[in-house]
Amino acid sequence: MAEQSEIVFRATGLTKVYRNGALEVHALRGIDFEARRGEFIVILGPSGSGKSTFLNIVGGLDQASGGEVWFEEHQLTSLGEAALTQYRRDHVGFVFQFYNLVPSLTAQENVQLVTEIARRPMQAADALALVGLADRAHHFPAQLSGGEQQRVAIARAIAKNPEVLLCDEPTGALDSMTGIKVLEALTQVNRAVGATTLVITHNAAIRDIADRVIRFADGRIVEETVNAVKKQPSEVAW
Repeated sequence: MAEQSEIVFRATGLTKVYRNGALEVHALRGIDFEARRGEFIVILGPSGSGKSTFLNIVGGLDQASGGEVWFEEHQLTSLGEAALTQYRRDHVGFVFQFYNLVPSLTAQENVQLVTEIARRPMQAADALALVGLADRAHHFPAQLSGGEQQRVAIARAIAKNPEVLLCDEPTGALDSMTGIKVLEALTQVNRAVGATTLVITHNAAIRDIADRVIRFADGRIVEETVNAVKKQPSEVAW
């Protein structure tokens, strides 16, 4: 069992029910989960298994129907919208499948959007260097490949120096060679910044780079595996 001070996330009995008239969809059915400081966790599961709903709740983008989620000493499930907004701004970096870059801004300017509102940001140039894009800082998104745009999105997410980095299908729109570069950027950031990193993916091959692998099915965690030996992203094939 980890020391309490090392536990970044703790969820107990987490449930989420979506209602549409008389119809109820149980997206999460009693999730118990802990994540430790600096851990790299891969979350697997088919579409509809609840993994994105789970990520949205621990990221403060959605609210649970029942149970509790704690970030360090903060009970997220008791916070209102304003407090959740502050939590996301101060503590969480998000990376999604689609890059959501501003087309009219350079890579560096896209990253600076975050550094201007963060409480303890790193320099935008430093964030881009961490993901291997120091030489592309002044290029616009249209001048960058898909993988480069995703790495800019990662740089933007980590430029606020978040305690947590939440990634939903970050390689989903990329071919394997480009995806490996993105995974290299994520593992480098995890080591350099120490952010607890949760990566949702359909791609089971990615599990080999994780400290721990969680598998979702039908709104439940059905399997948890610890990797005794982690592979480098360059060793992953899909």
